[in-house]
Amino acid sequence: MSDIIVELEHVGIAFHAQRSMGGGRFWALEDVSLQLRRGERLGVVGRNGAGKSTLLRVLAGILVPDRGQVRRRNVSCQLMSLSLGFVPYLSGRDNAILSGLLLGLRRREITARLPAIREFSELGDFFEQPISTYSAGMNMRLAFSVAMQAEPDVLLIDEVLAVGDAEFQRKSGAALRARMGEGQTVVLVSHSEDQIAQRCDRVLWIEHGRSVLEGERDAVLAAYRQAAQPAPAAA
Repeated sequence: MSDIIVELEHVGIAFHAQRSMGGGRFWALEDVSLQLRRGERLGVVGRNGAGKSTLLRVLAGILVPDRGQVRRRNVSCQLMSLSLGFVPYLSGRDNAILSGLLLGLRRREITARLPAIREFSELGDFFEQPISTYSAGMNMRLAFSVAMQAEPDVLLIDEVLAVGDAEFQRKSGAALRARMGEGQTVVLVSHSEDQIAQRCDRVLWIEHGRSVLEGERDAVLAAYRQAAQPAPAAA
């Protein structure tokens, strides 16, 4: 038990539904439990609307459960969120500083890393221009380059492995693989079973806001694939 650094026990998160949907409360998570161990890479799978992104926000401390418990052993959890705090009329440089501060870095730390951010993002002179002049791909490159500067105990990744054009996707993917290979504790949400299979040790499968199965990667992925198979037609 000593290597467990984050534990969720029967966690539920409720949102208020819009009036057009009947009002009342909508449970994005109903009953999710998991144990995260230091140095492991946990993949999270489930269909759209299963609650995967909400789960990451609980782990990051952005959302407080309406029921259940979250236990952390004095660890920091960072959600790798693209365009965190970006302001359109500010330059790439100023947005990098602002986002770095929001990620918990000190100003002198993020300032010292600006040359590395500019180089990795490959923005060139656009780094000094307002991001309102950026394409969507340029925004994503800047956001990813800033996010990689933080060094949390637990890195939470929500479908951000495909960033920018094909060349930058290879570059960003290599950077993430290097980080994950250095003993970084990671929780990865992805619709790509191949990415989960390649990068994760264990897998949590959730559906309709509930934990279905948590355990060894191959066993959980096999059960998930089997459940996704259409039922045989009646004779």
